[in-house]
Amino acid sequence: MKRTRRNHAPGFKVKVALAAIKDDKTLAELAEQFDVHPNQISEWKQLYRIRLPMCLAARRRQRRRSRTSRCFMPRSDS
Repeated sequence: MKRTRRNHAPGFKVKVALAAIKDDKTLAELAEQFDVHPNQISEWKQLYRIRLPMCLAARRRQRRRSRTSRCFMPRSDS
């Protein structure tokens, strides 16, 4: 019987991708554990290996901007 199409939450995808990146288990074992196809795990793993550094870099830039703007803000003497 054909299974209906499932939509996975982003948090679930990250959890599965991180488990795959750890390389503690094979794709087949992870597929059985998370009830998804091994090809799907490979796709998510590749996707997060590409996106994670970009997300971290964006977060780093955002933190630098907020620190810089705080440094040059005039002090309010009350």
